[in-house]
Amino acid sequence: MQIPESDWKLLRKIYPLALERFCETVLAEVSSTASDKGKSFHERYLTIFALMQKRDRQLGNAFDNARRSIAFFQLGEIFRNGLITEDELSRFTPETQRVVRGEWKI
Repeated sequence: MQIPESDWKLLRKIYPLALERFCETVLAEVSSTASDKGKSFHERYLTIFALMQKRDRQLGNAFDNARRSIAFFQLGEIFRNGLITEDELSRFTPETQRVVRGEWKI
């Protein structure tokens, strides 16, 4: 089952906004960690390194190689990471919303 064409077009419009939200969140986490005076510079570096590895995997799952055949999966990742609002999700077809929320299996 593939995402409907109308939802695919909408998702393509939402990708850049969701990506900006993702990057903003990650950079805020990095900034907070980098300025944590309770840890040594080395501890901060290691924490940021681990954070970036984790977040890079999330970024790849949600945004890399976007195509219709994996659009449900990617939209689900975007939703689970809090990168799309309920209002934005409500613009998708009811079927797509159910898949993304895990209420209906593909």
